[in-house]
Parts: sequence; structure tokens; C-alpha cells
Amino acid sequence: MEKIVIIPTYNEQENIGPMIRHVMSMGKSYHILVVDDDSPDGTATIVKAMQADYPDALFIEERKGKLGLGTAYIHGFRWAMRAGYQFIFEMDADFSHHPDDLERLCQACREGADMAVGSRYVKGGRVVNWPLDRNLLSKSAALYTQMITWLPANDPTAGFVCYRREVLEAINLDAIRFVGYAFQIEMKFAVWKLGFQIREIPIVFTDRERGVSKMNKGIIKEGIIGVLLIQWQSFFHSYAAKAMPRSGLTT
Repeated sequence: MEKIVIIPTYNEQENIGPMIRHVMSMGKSYHILVVDDDSPDGTATIVKAMQADYPDALFIEERKGKLGLGTAYIHGFRWAMRAGYQFIFEMDADFSHHPDDLERLCQACREGADMAVGSRYVKGGRVVNWPLDRNLLSKSAALYTQMITWLPANDPTAGFVCYRREVLEAINLDAIRFVGYAFQIEMKFAVWKLGFQIREIPIVFTDRERGVSKMNKGIIKEGIIGVLLIQWQSFFHSYAAKAMPRSGLTT
């Protein structure tokens, strides 16, 4: 029980089966935890049916209602830490994050990174099939975040991440307040503030081919306001769950 991939889902019936099969076919001993927010399209039913094929490696946590990306990941983090996993991943279900890159993120953590981020905006990274306005929004959000928080990350909203267990144990997860784009920023901000090393690994991010994007105006608004609140609140409280270690970011 070393590596687990947390995949939050809401209406991902077209993607979740192929994603699970791909990860499981890699032969790298990955386990998967799906955190489903009561998907009305039967996503959870598909996962539970597949558990017969992967009885010791595929798990599901079902929640009542659409409670948000951030709370789904925190639920998954706590589950994974209780279960004893050493490398804990965030990944989308829609293949915008390609499972073949999991091992590159894991290797970065084995080589000394505390948090490895699959980055679109470092040398070698790129985005495929996004319209111009979505590209501009994402790059503007990255620049805005860097200007406000001084977070030394080129892709602060990235959602393809590997954590060493010790990093998540060190964060007071009750202090993480946001659920959309701002959740991804706040987690990186917390890791950086606690002195851990973040390493950005270039990936090719491909826009989803199946299903519907969860992006909406509320998530964008949370990102804009959330960045200001993250920096402001950092002056008054710590993200630490206990005493802490190292520092830095490398690419």
C-alpha cells in the first residue's frame, strides 16, 4: 500500500471506467480511491461494479450531495493517510491528466520533492484543445496568483499532484477553506509556507473529450477573491498541524 490516486467525480460515467482500467493496466501497483458526490448519472455504480475486478486496489467513498472538489480531496487525503499510503495523488477523471504521467510525479517525490505538480507552464509543458479564452483565463490566473501571494509556482491552479504522506500530515486540513480553483492554490500555498519543496514536472494537458466541464462563474469568482483571502489570512494564522521542515521550489 504505497501509492493511491484520488479521483473526485461528479457525472463522469463516460470517463471513470476507461480511467480506472488504464491506471490498473500500468503495472505500477497504484491503488485508486474514487470520491463521488452523489452523481446522478451512475458514476458510483460503475465504480462499484469494477471493484469485483480490482478487489484490493479500487475503493469508493460516496458522499451525499455535490460538496465540491476541495472537500472531496480533503476527504480522500484523510482516508488515504488512515490507510497508510506513502504517495498520495490528485487526478481528474477526464484524461486531461494522463495516467502515464503518474510515475514521473512519483519519481520526483522519491528524488526529494515533497509535492510534485504536473505543470502546463514550465518548459516542456503545454495545453491541447483549449479555446483561446480558456488559455488566457488560466495563464492570467497563474500570473495573478504569483503577483498577490508570491507563490513561486508557474501553474498554481494545477490539479495533477503527488504528495508525500508527511506533507499532508503536516498541514492543518481544517484550515483549507476553498473548494474550486482556489483550493488548488491554497494547498500549494500551504505546502510552500510550511517550508516543503515543490517541484513542477512538465505535462501535456489535454481538454476533456467526453463529459461536461465543471468550470463555472462561481469557481472563477472564488479564485479571484480566494487568492486575496489566502494571502491576507496567512498573516494571521498558520497552516501547520505540527512543527515543520524544509523549503524551496525547483522545476
